[in-house]
Amino acid sequence: MDHSFVDASSHRTEYFGICRTRNHSDDLKKTKLKPHLKKQWCIPAKSSSEFIARMEDVLQTYALAYDPDIPLICMDEQPIQLLNHSRPPQTMKPGQVLREDYEYVRKGSCSLFLFTEPLAGWRHVQASERRTKSDWALQIQELLEVHYPEAKRVRLVMDNLNTHTISSLYETFAPEHALALAKRLEIHYTPKHGSWLNIAEIELSVLTIQCLNRRIASIEELQVEVSAWETERNRIQKSVDWQFTTEQARGKLKHLYPEI
Repeated sequence: MDHSFVDASSHRTEYFGICRTRNHSDDLKKTKLKPHLKKQWCIPAKSSSEFIARMEDVLQTYALAYDPDIPLICMDEQPIQLLNHSRPPQTMKPGQVLREDYEYVRKGSCSLFLFTEPLAGWRHVQASERRTKSDWALQIQELLEVHYPEAKRVRLVMDNLNTHTISSLYETFAPEHALALAKRLEIHYTPKHGSWLNIAEIELSVLTIQCLNRRIASIEELQVEVSAWETERNRIQKSVDWQFTTEQARGKLKHLYPEI
């Protein structure tokens, strides 16, 4: 059965009760609408005191002067899908890009932990099979005892994922060890829907563009690739120059502040 009909008098076509004019595309051009396009980003709630409090705490932390005894470290995680070629890709030739079959073979997934000290141009990336509380706790142990054993304490900026808590240390280590690690942490959580405030997320974006824009079949291969990226980026002392301040936030993001 044909569920559509044309009304000659109004030049409309109806499909299951949905009415579209024949010159619908012209109407979209007139209004400059682009329904086939969209953008996605974190949209914080308006008049959120919790968002503002955490945002200003992070911004004030970023504004502190460099202190080697209390380094500022940002951390973030990223899930990675491991993929292999279903067929060998064709070798590149002069004037011709690498050609690979659109089909791929799933080889599981893993996670990347990234730590960065923006004021020192340092970062460290570690691939992990999981992203549990114990995995995070082990990463924190390595950060404090291997990379920063002499630091009095570490200012740690990260999101408030349920694994990113002091309790994770107590679920992984003996109480004495967990307490010793916790006492050397000064945690600053980014607000919900405010991941853009984490410099480690910027580093992960650079890593994805420069290193992960291809199929990687195993966690071992992934670790080799990210370690090479880490070594080169640390060698050239590349860093993120954070410019956004609390004063700018109070002006540009005034609509997010509670009305008093």
